[in-house]
Amino acid sequence: MAEWPYPRWIAHRGAGKLAPENTLAAFRVGASYGYRMFECDAKLSADGVPFLMHDATLERTTNGHGTGGDKPWSELSQLDAGSWHSRTYAGEPLPTMAALARYCIHNGWFLNIEIKPTPGVEARTGAVVAAEAQRLWAGQAVQPLLTSFRPDALEGAQRAAPALPRGLLLDTLWKGWLETALTLDCVAIVCNQNLWDVSTVTQAKSAGFRCLSYTVNDEWAAERLIELGTDGIITDRVDLFSPA
Repeated sequence: MAEWPYPRWIAHRGAGKLAPENTLAAFRVGASYGYRMFECDAKLSADGVPFLMHDATLERTTNGHGTGGDKPWSELSQLDAGSWHSRTYAGEPLPTMAALARYCIHNGWFLNIEIKPTPGVEARTGAVVAAEAQRLWAGQAVQPLLTSFRPDALEGAQRAAPALPRGLLLDTLWKGWLETALTLDCVAIVCNQNLWDVSTVTQAKSAGFRCLSYTVNDEWAAERLIELGTDGIITDRVDLFSPA
């Protein structure tokens, strides 16, 4: 990417902890605080529908039980994904990636889609999510940034939609991380904020990558990352950091 089209500030899972994560309600809350870019998690239903949810299992953020990826979309679409957070959001449904795309495109928002596969279907999830993103954002000036901790998911995305931008997520600097990102033709490295220092930022930038951080909720941490010259900050604290 010769030009980096994305804003620095990115709302984690829509609005951090102010609304039920990965729901359209969360994106509306994040937008009300002035955010123009959002991070979300996408996985596949049993019948191949990309939908938003972080965990492999349903219990934490819905009234369902079991593994989300084992259920058809007809069942997942009936779940309550808001009551766990607060009464205000009771009945909020799980959204499809298509529903989120319509919202973001209509409003001109940017998106970081983390490919969050159910264990065992990493490559397929990457391929389906990327193909769907390519279809949904066809003709748009800025495409969503696809990221994942799983290189096999990013490889699936690379095969299905090579033109979409990709980023490698890291929670540790495992051996070969830089070479893997190069092989996957990534445009960004998205790190646990604690992994960035002068050396790692220099390595990543010298290889042509943009540097993003998660999940940054303290002012001192954000200031450190800005001083290091990183390019993106994913935060829960949409009420603390003004993206302006």
